[in-house]
Amino acid sequence: MAGIPGSGTISTKRERIATLAREAPELAFTSLSHHIDIEWLREAYRLTRKDGAPGVDGRTAADYEKHLEENLRSLLERAKSGTYFAPPVRRVHIPKGSGKGETRPIGIPTFEDKVLQRAVVMVLECVYEQDFRSCSYGFRPGRSAHQALKAFWDQMMAMGGGWVIEIDIRKFFDTLDHGQLRNFLGKRVRDGVLTRLIGKWLNAGAMEEGCVTYSDSGSPQGGVVSPLLANVYLHEVLDTWFEDEVKPRLKGQAHLVRYADDAVIGFSLEEDARRVMEVLPKRLGKHGLTLHPEKTRLVPFRPPRVHGRDGPSEGSGPSRSGSFDLLGFTHYWAKSRRGHWVIKQQTAKGRFARALKRMAEWCRRTRHEPIRDQHRDLSRKLRGHYGYYGITGNRKSLGRFRHEVGKVWRKWLGRRSQRKRSWDYFSQVMEHFSLPAAAAVRPTRR
Repeated sequence: MAGIPGSGTISTKRERIATLAREAPELAFTSLSHHIDIEWLREAYRLTRKDGAPGVDGRTAADYEKHLEENLRSLLERAKSGTYFAPPVRRVHIPKGSGKGETRPIGIPTFEDKVLQRAVVMVLECVYEQDFRSCSYGFRPGRSAHQALKAFWDQMMAMGGGWVIEIDIRKFFDTLDHGQLRNFLGKRVRDGVLTRLIGKWLNAGAMEEGCVTYSDSGSPQGGVVSPLLANVYLHEVLDTWFEDEVKPRLKGQAHLVRYADDAVIGFSLEEDARRVMEVLPKRLGKHGLTLHPEKTRLVPFRPPRVHGRDGPSEGSGPSRSGSFDLLGFTHYWAKSRRGHWVIKQQTAKGRFARALKRMAEWCRRTRHEPIRDQHRDLSRKLRGHYGYYGITGNRKSLGRFRHEVGKVWRKWLGRRSQRKRSWDYFSQVMEHFSLPAAAAVRPTRR
């Protein structure tokens, strides 16, 4: 686990754990919690975001910092002695962005709980980063969504296309089985302090409108430890199964790319793809997971070559029959400037609409703020959008997004007062406070 972040002493401790885990891949660690001391907790506090909403106790990061040393020492003592009480998360509902009025629940842990979870994750990462497969990219140190996109692009281009299984696990974070998760964790981690803390987080429940509900399935909502537990679960259920059991039995090439619970599998042969598509629901069902029947599908994904015809022109964009979505991008085949068939990636329609809706809501809420301040903050939001979606070949979608945001901003500026403004007035405003130009800032391929 190269390049472990943190202070010198903490990095050295983590390197020792990682080295032992790498050299003894079958070892189940029974003594890990002794590494968590006051210095370890200070580092966990440093790495914990300070701008999040407060949990059920109402304490902010600023409140916690007022007596930081005292709070951390108390936390360490309670965690080691077994008297730490894992508070329920505060559950809130946010719009899904589907345009259907649907919402999804998120959990907000207390700040102290976030610090302790971060401390435990710092230990567990050292072990599991030696075990996780290269096909896994989500919520791992030094790995990103853009790397996952590039890996799949490279592999599909090398095969010249093929077939793709687009995997959607229904309510994965809500249905993760606690018993099976404990069994998976027990293969590598049997430290009593750590397993007891994880058990408390799994059973902490969620508070909503003053009532606490509990569930025997699902990962800690909103918790720092939740992504790592999810990775442990899918490492066993999907990654290891596919790499060790499925791939050796296939006739052609195949590769899996997974980011948390978002995954795709590419195949060179249709026969292999259909065989895996048939057994995949059984494999996940064995471990309490269900595939979404409409969103999980097998897609023929090859350059259009029908009787020598060139297929759709470059400007035609993706078609549903030969495209799939991964990490907010629709992938499809189109002609390059040199006339070669290549895989193109553009912002998925759903993600585009969701991002624009958020921008419109922000413009509505802040329409009475000074225009200069609105322009500054809106520019930052646009650059954030470019930072993720600004990959090679997606400039057209970025430009359209900038244009639509400009229209939305002008609309709400026009509703700042009852006084009517001329088109020339808004033209001057938009010219003076121009929005950042769309730019591809992250090439995902050579």
